[in-house]
Amino acid sequence: MTPTVPAAPPAVPATPPLPAVPAGGPPVPAAASGTVVVDVGPLEPAQVLAVARGGARVELSAQARDAVARTRRVVEALADDPLPHYGISTGFGALATVHIGADRRAALQASLIRSHAAGSGPAVEREVVRALMLLRLSTLATGRTGVRLETALAYAALLNAGISPVVPEYGSLGCSGDLAPLAAAALALIGEGEVIDAAGGRRPAVEALSAAGLAPVVLAEKEGLALINGTDGMLGMLVLALADLDLLLDAADLAAALSVEALLGTDRVFAADLQALRPHPGQARSAGRIAAALAGSPMVASHAGPEDPRVQDAYSLRCAPAVHGAARDTVAHARLVAERELASAVDNPVVLRDGRVESNGNFHGAPVAAVLDFLAISVADVAGIAERRTDRMLDATRSHGLPPFLAHEVGVDSGLMIAQYTQAGIVSELKRLAVPASVDSIPSSAMQEDHVSMGWHAARKLRRAVDGLRRVIAIEILTAARALDLRQPLQPGPVTGAVRDAVRAVVPGPGPDRHLAPEIDAVVGLLAAGAITAAAGLD
Repeated sequence: MTPTVPAAPPAVPATPPLPAVPAGGPPVPAAASGTVVVDVGPLEPAQVLAVARGGARVELSAQARDAVARTRRVVEALADDPLPHYGISTGFGALATVHIGADRRAALQASLIRSHAAGSGPAVEREVVRALMLLRLSTLATGRTGVRLETALAYAALLNAGISPVVPEYGSLGCSGDLAPLAAAALALIGEGEVIDAAGGRRPAVEALSAAGLAPVVLAEKEGLALINGTDGMLGMLVLALADLDLLLDAADLAAALSVEALLGTDRVFAADLQALRPHPGQARSAGRIAAALAGSPMVASHAGPEDPRVQDAYSLRCAPAVHGAARDTVAHARLVAERELASAVDNPVVLRDGRVESNGNFHGAPVAAVLDFLAISVADVAGIAERRTDRMLDATRSHGLPPFLAHEVGVDSGLMIAQYTQAGIVSELKRLAVPASVDSIPSSAMQEDHVSMGWHAARKLRRAVDGLRRVIAIEILTAARALDLRQPLQPGPVTGAVRDAVRAVVPGPGPDRHLAPEIDAVVGLLAAGAITAAAGLD
């Protein structure tokens, strides 16, 4: 979490490089980062990744430009109507009954953005902000929001200039979508607040706009609402997390295979005919991955005969496909929800194709929030079973001949003892992060918004959980790689051996105790870059 997007026209200058972000999956290849064309239809997840992580430019299609201009004419006609229309000639939320005269409507829109940009806390990651902005632009491009074309183009220009508004972590209740985060983004559009510029510096928005040759936008009727009513923050984080989990679940299968070898386990339980007795697609895929990784392993073959006294391996080995597979099936369901949300035009009110402007509740984040929580549960479970495999390799009473804690000089050296402590601490944290946010609701806006989704918070904790899972898997792979080396002269199979060799490229083999934290982080880096799965030759 490789995109395919249209190539950038030669005449369009390259987007300024983005500074590194503290989280996320492998960088999007430069060839995939050209230009994403935002049309009236849905974006693909790969396009979101290309803009959020790869720095791709964006442009509105001709069809999107026509749709935006057409529905703007509807809003302008209603602005001249003496009857009140929500968001056009009225206040917002609990103040929807207050009529606003034509001479105060520009002030109304600016006031909406300023007042709703009420977030607090540290700034969220740049990739999250870029994903949020792209998804909001995608909704504007549907022609269902009623903004002016110049406003949509100005929003695209922020992305293309590499300007990322500073979006505080706290403030969204997930209904009416991600109001405070989207308002923080819109604040930059009107030349207020702070941004991170293309060089990675934090500065006032008006300065960054000027340096990029952009002018602040003066918002017209309906535009303030159109810029902040959406599930774009939580959806963007869902798309990013799904990309990360695609890599991490493949890596979890590889880690399990390494651990099976290191613990002299059997590969027979991963046979396709056994897995077919329980036809969950995720389980079948994980079992197939583990079996393929163990194929041709001299280490597995060394104890495959009847002289091996063990009847069954521990659950953490034998049941890995069930646990990993359940997570895969959860990802598949979450991806379906994400695709539906990517195809949505979320705003309130919306301009329908027949010209009606109608209020609705489509901004409620419940569908996205639920799967964000569901994914956090699966992440905790996959991490939990990985930690159990690690602990087994370090325990001399259960590791079938490995030295205690894989130490070089037992008693003097502690080996990987405390690496497992780190795993255990992370797993404990992941269990707390698995507690659903979406079951909570705190009424707001004088009880007008009396049921909210907390989807933004579900997304924030999932990002932390994904990072924790990456670190847990890294420690299992680091441990298993050392255990495989300690089994010499027995050799791992071609796939597991390639993974071990990838680890050895950044971490030395067994020996006296060393500073472990950098070695753990080195394997975390391999996982984040996709190098572990690449070494295994996974598609």
